[in-house]
Amino acid sequence: MTTFAPGTIAVIFVSEVTGEDPEGYAAAAAEMVALAATQPGYRGVDSARGADGIGITVSYWADEDAAIAWRRNARHGEIREAGRGRWYRWYSLHVAAVTRSYDWEKE
Repeated sequence: MTTFAPGTIAVIFVSEVTGEDPEGYAAAAAEMVALAATQPGYRGVDSARGADGIGITVSYWADEDAAIAWRRNARHGEIREAGRGRWYRWYSLHVAAVTRSYDWEKE
């Protein structure tokens, strides 16, 4: 678990997968997580997907410039286009600034 500093940028990606090519989707998702982790300003990611195919992935960035650089990453763009054509029924993307962050964990 990670606490994020105020001003951290959260990029919230909500989507529904088509169920088409699950192996290709899993490989692309893993590549995206690994690729994002190499980007300057990357702070982390949280992701969950339900049995209904709807998922939420939140990536965290040091600032707006880092989040924009991720959006402009060429390989990210290639995978995004493949997702539009094959893996996603729809998606919504929201960008927000973190104003407060804390963690709790049961012992």
